[in-house]
Amino acid sequence: MRGKGMTASQATRPSSALLTPAEVAAAFRVDPKTVTRWAKSGKLNSIRTLGGHRRYLESEVLAKLSDAEGLEEPRHWAARDRGPFRAR
Repeated sequence: MRGKGMTASQATRPSSALLTPAEVAAAFRVDPKTVTRWAKSGKLNSIRTLGGHRRYLESEVLAKLSDAEGLEEPRHWAARDRGPFRAR
Protein backbone atom coordinates (compact mmCIF):
# COMPACT_ATOMS: atom_id res chain seq x y z
CA MET A 1 0.00 0.00 0.00
CA ARG A 2 1.38 3.39 -0.94
CA GLY A 3 1.12 6.46 1.23
CA LYS A 4 0.08 9.87 0.04
CA GLY A 5 2.86 11.30 -2.06
CA MET A 6 3.53 13.81 -4.74
CA THR A 7 2.92 13.60 -8.46
CA ALA A 8 5.84 13.29 -10.83
CA SER A 9 5.36 16.88 -12.01
CA GLN A 10 5.55 18.17 -8.44
CA ALA A 11 8.67 16.15 -7.75
CA THR A 12 10.55 17.37 -10.82
CA ARG A 13 10.35 21.07 -10.00
CA PRO A 14 13.91 22.35 -10.34
CA SER A 15 13.41 24.99 -7.63
CA SER A 16 13.96 22.60 -4.75
CA ALA A 17 16.48 19.93 -3.88
CA LEU A 18 15.43 16.54 -2.58
CA LEU A 19 16.38 15.57 0.96
CA THR A 20 16.90 12.16 2.52
CA PRO A 21 15.06 11.16 5.70
CA ALA A 22 18.32 11.57 7.63
CA GLU A 23 18.74 15.16 6.39
CA VAL A 24 15.15 16.04 7.30
CA ALA A 25 15.58 14.37 10.70
CA ALA A 26 18.70 16.43 11.39
CA ALA A 27 16.81 19.64 10.58
CA PHE A 28 13.95 18.76 12.94
CA ARG A 29 16.25 17.10 15.49
CA VAL A 30 14.31 13.83 15.44
CA ASP A 31 15.07 10.25 14.45
CA PRO A 32 14.82 9.38 10.71
CA LYS A 33 12.08 6.84 11.54
CA THR A 34 9.98 9.72 12.89
CA VAL A 35 10.26 11.46 9.52
CA THR A 36 9.11 8.27 7.80
CA ARG A 37 6.13 8.06 10.17
CA TRP A 38 5.23 11.68 9.35
CA ALA A 39 5.26 10.80 5.66
CA LYS A 40 3.09 7.72 6.19
CA SER A 41 0.57 9.74 8.20
CA GLY A 42 0.45 12.55 5.63
CA LYS A 43 2.08 15.21 7.80
CA LEU A 44 4.96 15.54 5.34
CA ASN A 45 4.81 14.81 1.60
CA SER A 46 7.36 12.46 0.14
CA ILE A 47 8.25 11.02 -3.22
CA ARG A 48 9.77 7.63 -3.88
CA THR A 49 12.94 6.98 -5.83
CA LEU A 50 13.05 4.14 -8.33
CA GLY A 51 14.63 2.06 -5.56
CA GLY A 52 11.70 2.79 -3.22
CA HIS A 53 13.48 5.25 -0.92
CA ARG A 54 11.68 8.34 0.34
CA ARG A 55 12.82 11.84 -0.57
CA TYR A 56 11.45 15.18 0.61
CA LEU A 57 11.37 18.59 -1.06
CA GLU A 58 13.73 21.00 0.63
CA SER A 59 11.29 23.89 0.14
CA GLU A 60 8.51 21.99 1.94
CA VAL A 61 10.81 21.03 4.81
CA LEU A 62 11.89 24.66 5.24
CA ALA A 63 8.24 25.75 5.19
CA LYS A 64 7.34 23.16 7.84
CA LEU A 65 10.25 24.26 9.99
CA SER A 66 9.13 27.88 9.73
CA ASP A 67 5.51 27.00 10.53
CA ALA A 68 6.33 24.69 13.41
CA GLU A 69 8.93 26.75 15.19
CA GLY A 70 9.04 30.16 13.56
CA LEU A 71 12.62 29.45 12.56
CA GLU A 72 14.68 30.66 9.68
CA GLU A 73 16.88 28.26 7.72
CA PRO A 74 18.92 26.16 10.17
CA ARG A 75 22.36 27.68 10.77
CA HIS A 76 24.25 24.51 9.86
CA TRP A 77 22.68 24.62 6.35
CA ALA A 78 24.26 27.99 5.60
CA ALA A 79 27.72 26.60 6.34
CA ARG A 80 27.59 24.17 3.43
CA ASP A 81 29.60 25.15 0.37
CA ARG A 82 26.84 24.82 -2.20
CA GLY A 83 23.79 25.70 -0.17
CA PRO A 84 21.53 23.45 1.85
CA PHE A 85 21.82 19.77 0.92
CA ARG A 86 23.22 20.27 -2.57
CA ALA A 87 25.20 17.45 -4.14
CA ARG A 88 28.91 17.95 -3.99
